[in-house]
Amino acid sequence: MASVSRELEKKGLDEVIIHTGQHYDYEMNKIFFDQLGIREPDYNLGVGSGSHGYQTGEMLKRIEGVLMKEKPDLVLVYGDTNSTLAGALAAVKLHIKVAHVEAGLRSFDKRMPEEVNRVLTDHISDYLFAPTETAVKNLHNEGIKEGVYLTGDVMYDALLYNIKVAERESKILDELGLRPKKYILATVHRAENTDNKKNLENIVNAFIESGELIVFPAHPRTRRYLELYNLIEKIKNSNNLLLVDPVGYFDMLVLEENAKKILTDSGGVQKEAYFLKVPCITLRERTEWVETVKDGWNILVGADKEKILWAIAEFEPSGETYTYKFGDGKASKRIAEILWQNGS
Repeated sequence: MASVSRELEKKGLDEVIIHTGQHYDYEMNKIFFDQLGIREPDYNLGVGSGSHGYQTGEMLKRIEGVLMKEKPDLVLVYGDTNSTLAGALAAVKLHIKVAHVEAGLRSFDKRMPEEVNRVLTDHISDYLFAPTETAVKNLHNEGIKEGVYLTGDVMYDALLYNIKVAERESKILDELGLRPKKYILATVHRAENTDNKKNLENIVNAFIESGELIVFPAHPRTRRYLELYNLIEKIKNSNNLLLVDPVGYFDMLVLEENAKKILTDSGGVQKEAYFLKVPCITLRERTEWVETVKDGWNILVGADKEKILWAIAEFEPSGETYTYKFGDGKASKRIAEILWQNGS
């Protein structure tokens, strides 16, 4: 969002920021506004945690109230969260145009709530900003051809813009006593892994049994389940698994860039690993970022302990391929230009 907001401002387009408040602690929320230079949201709806139905319903109600008051020309939504779907639904029911950044991604696994969110959002959007050619093809295959634009990926814009600042500002390697390319970085936060005791146990056991130094910034919900499943003590008693609090964007970029491998179930981290040319081991059965797998930089292992252990020890990118492009770092500029030209 930071990248797009900068370009909208240059075009003289007025932007009202609605923050649904899904994340509310500093490490998962305000630090990103601070580091990325995003101004305070005009509205913070304070929805907080809850089931998918509760969250989406509350967001829908509260966003609708803001839209009725502000009467915008267009609602811009990002990604595949409950906030994305709620914002798009609230807008379309009030006959306000919708633009979706990161349109056309598909994992083809409807058990993932994110897959449902992005499919529904795409089918009610007027402007669909696709990051890759694969995303454009996915939309065409579903009969969506109007309003589709291949823009490139705004996360790539953000990484190019911020990586030098991150390298200069972040002290995370010193703080954690890490040496470049001598550790593996891990993130786990998706419900399919955290809410499933067997999956989370398999993942933690694989991390520990690998014997590799693994840095594990734990999402609040992940830490809650680690405690619930009595895995915290096991981690503390291991001599290779370093559990730390969530880190900011700059620290995360530096940890990713200097890791020898990355273990994750995050879509964004898979992409950043690819951008930074760091081998990625994805703790999911499927991914929406199929290009990273086809190019040999990413491998899907699910929560299978033996597959995770094999990948930690053996997986390497298949050659120096780097075929699929996520744009040229100017996706945000294209998005702002399209919206400006269309009078939004």
